[in-house]
Amino acid sequence: MAPHEKQADQPFALAVCAEMVFRDLPVAERIKRIDALGFQVEIWDWTKHDLKMLAGSGATFSSMTGYVSGTLSDSGGAEELLRTAEQSIPVAKDLGIPRLNLHGTGLDGQGLPVKSSSKTTGAMWIKASQTLDRLADLGEKHGVTFVLENLNTEVDHPGVPFAKAQEVLELVASVNRPGLRMMLDLYHAQIGEGNLIDLIRRSAPYIGEVQVADVPGRCEPGTGEINYPAIARALHEVGYRGNVGLEGWASGDDELALDRFRKAFTYPFSAFL
Repeated sequence: MAPHEKQADQPFALAVCAEMVFRDLPVAERIKRIDALGFQVEIWDWTKHDLKMLAGSGATFSSMTGYVSGTLSDSGGAEELLRTAEQSIPVAKDLGIPRLNLHGTGLDGQGLPVKSSSKTTGAMWIKASQTLDRLADLGEKHGVTFVLENLNTEVDHPGVPFAKAQEVLELVASVNRPGLRMMLDLYHAQIGEGNLIDLIRRSAPYIGEVQVADVPGRCEPGTGEINYPAIARALHEVGYRGNVGLEGWASGDDELALDRFRKAFTYPFSAFL
């Protein structure tokens, strides 16, 4: 079987974040290992990578960060976001990356907001929706999809505006364009909101990709409180057949962690082994 060919019992395209596993290896080796195990590859900030190496790796890439700097909901920050999003598109096209990830604001190296917000105002909502509509224009013009990711403010990203999955859903639905979808991160949603299966059902028309990790600890499925086989069934039942990405740490052996991830999302979505 070719590395990226879907098996009959594997309805989703599975991806793994190269920033978070095999961390004792150089990035090129991480990508090679992930690809050899039959997964697609996610990367974060493309400016921190050797693009020639990525292009020559032979791997299939699922997503990358779709901007370098900027924010959604203030005028100066929005123009910077749009400028650097436009810079990111040729890189994505060269690497065959279909989805470019966005956040409620730019994040620093520790995942903290470059522009913190204790609350989101009506003016911020309006500006964010306008910015996302312009990003959808870019995506549709160039044949890529921008995906807005929900985060959590309790553990990993305090002060990020539009962090909750419900807020992301409302923004994406308000734009309602094929160039903009949700990056539904179920790790962040479990911390921030819970009620994940209902969230999946409500979000189904707008999901561009799903990211997963368990809670607490942000490790692979089966290490925490989320019933990921039930999550996989819920995604399958709403008709989702897209990418599911492991954006989490390995709790121990990296290959074992990736195997547990695969089993959780392999039909019939039974208990962990």
